[in-house]
Amino acid sequence: MSTQTLGAVIASLRKEHGMTQLELAERMGVTDKAVSKWERDVSCPDISLLPKLAETFGVSVDQLMRVKSKSQTGGIRKEAERIIALILKAVALAMGVAVLVLSILRSLDMYAGFTLLGIGLACVGISLFSSQANGSDS
Repeated sequence: MSTQTLGAVIASLRKEHGMTQLELAERMGVTDKAVSKWERDVSCPDISLLPKLAETFGVSVDQLMRVKSKSQTGGIRKEAERIIALILKAVALAMGVAVLVLSILRSLDMYAGFTLLGIGLACVGISLFSSQANGSDS
């Protein structure tokens, strides 16, 4: 149960008890459409229904709620890693452009130029290192 969404847990327990969605709905005082939405993770049961739902299936509320949401399955982490890699590449590009423009305008001293380029190279290095560590090709 611990790797399923709440909807999958409800569907699994309902089927284990040989109940239809309509039978569960009647016991819970909701419509069968509401149960269908719970099982498809379109909506969740009202918090006040959780004790009755757990009792219906013969489990505790804690056991019923030991689920993983869809966001905990790694989707958010991968998206965050992708955004961070993009930001690192953008900073590196911005540092390079800044050095180029400021040197053309003759407004850049050597130490500031090396600092900007160093920041850019550090961002590129971090981006490359993290992409290799994660096994991606970007």
